[in-house]
Amino acid sequence: MKTAFLHGDLKEEIFMAQPKGFEVQGKKNLVCKLHKCLYGLKQAPRQWYKKFNKFMRNSGFHRCEEDHCFYVKKYVNNFIILALYVDDMLIVGANMAEIDRLKKQLSENFEMKDLGATKQILGMIISRDRSEGILNLSQEKYIEKLFSRFNVENAKTRNTPLGTHLKF
Repeated sequence: MKTAFLHGDLKEEIFMAQPKGFEVQGKKNLVCKLHKCLYGLKQAPRQWYKKFNKFMRNSGFHRCEEDHCFYVKKYVNNFIILALYVDDMLIVGANMAEIDRLKKQLSENFEMKDLGATKQILGMIISRDRSEGILNLSQEKYIEKLFSRFNVENAKTRNTPLGTHLKF
């Protein structure tokens, strides 16, 4: 989703100082009244989510009660799941025609960028072997990034001491 937070509609009156470089000469004491959300505005994430949630519900999706960023739409022998993380989406389903229809509806209502088949999301690398029916998720790059961040990339490995009574 491009410029997600700019899609939110404001319900209250909000004023801001004139942006630097755009001040009106001789009227520097005037302020701007906002009609739409801006990045950095405290209300922007909430207003964006409210607008997106309304769109999804109007499109026949049901929000998952356990995690409000998952939406599901059931068909006769099928379903589509949309996972939302701020302005990133992952759409999963077996019926490509329905997925394409959803992507078209989203594009008509929001400025979107389709990145194609998912290769990575939220630090996870996704690989598939459709002929074998295998989906593999790896967090190796994310773990390497954490090691680097905490300066432990050269640490020596050790066996994890677990009790012998534990069965996995």
